[in-house]
Amino acid sequence: MAVRKLKPVTPGQRHKIIGAFDTITASTPEKSLLKPVRKTGGRNHVGRMTMRYIGGGHKQRYRVIDFVREKDGIPARVESIQYDPNRTARIALLVYADGEKRYIVAPNGLHVGQTVLSGSGIAPEIGNTLPLAEIPLGTVIHNIELQPLQGGVMARSAGTSAQLTSREGKYAIIKLPSGESRMVLVACRATIGTVGNTEHNLERSGKAGRSRWLGRRPRTRGVVMNPVDHPMGGGEGRASGGHPRSRKGLLAKGYKTRAPKKVSSKYIVERRKK
Repeated sequence: MAVRKLKPVTPGQRHKIIGAFDTITASTPEKSLLKPVRKTGGRNHVGRMTMRYIGGGHKQRYRVIDFVREKDGIPARVESIQYDPNRTARIALLVYADGEKRYIVAPNGLHVGQTVLSGSGIAPEIGNTLPLAEIPLGTVIHNIELQPLQGGVMARSAGTSAQLTSREGKYAIIKLPSGESRMVLVACRATIGTVGNTEHNLERSGKAGRSRWLGRRPRTRGVVMNPVDHPMGGGEGRASGGHPRSRKGLLAKGYKTRAPKKVSSKYIVERRKK
C-alpha cells in the first residue's frame, strides 16, 4: 500500500497526499452485507444539538464486518479487497465453502484467491483467527477480543498491530499499539498479521472541503471565544487563556482522565507511554 502526492496544479492539491487504491480489486460492495447509515447532524431524538461540529458529509452505507470469525474449520476464499468509507482499513470479502459471504478487516499481505481459516488447531498464518492459547509467542496480531466470542475490539485501525509477549496461566500478556501491556484471557481470539493500509497516517486532506465530505464541520478554537463560552476565552489580543482545558473545564494535555478505581485496571501490566 502506497500513497500518492499530487502535482500542485490547484491550491487544494498542493498539500494533498492520498492513499493509492492499487490493492483494491472491486469497486462495488456486496449488496447482502450493506446496511443504511442515518445521519444525525449531532442532534438527539428531540432535535437539539448535543454534539458540535457534525453535519453534512457524503451518503454512506455500512458494511457489516465479521469481527467474531466463529465459522470454525470452514475454509474461506478471499474474493476481493474493497474500500470501506466507515473505517481507515481496507476490507476483504470472504466466500466460505458453504457459499456464505462475509467481510473482514483486511490484514497486510492478504491477497485475492488466498484461503483463510478460523478456530483451534490451524496454522498461525496471515488472516487466520486462533485462540491466544495457540498463537506462538512473539506473533504480531490484530482484531483482539477482550471476552471469548465477543468479537475483536482492539487493534482494528489501519496499520495497527499488537504483539503476544507471554502467557501466564489462563491469561496472555499483549503489548498494544499504545505501548500498554495488558492481560487477556487465552480463550479470546485474535487474527494473525498487521491491519492493512499501513501508510494511512501519511495522508493529508489538502483542503477543508475534504473534511466536509467526511461530515466534519469547522471547529472553533476555545482561545478565540469569550469567557462566557469557554474557560480559555477572553483576554486582550491573542492571549492564550492559561492551561489547556475542555469546554467544561476539564484539564487537557497531561491531566489523567482515567477513573482511578476502574475494574479493568487490574489487567493492565504496564501503562501506555506518555
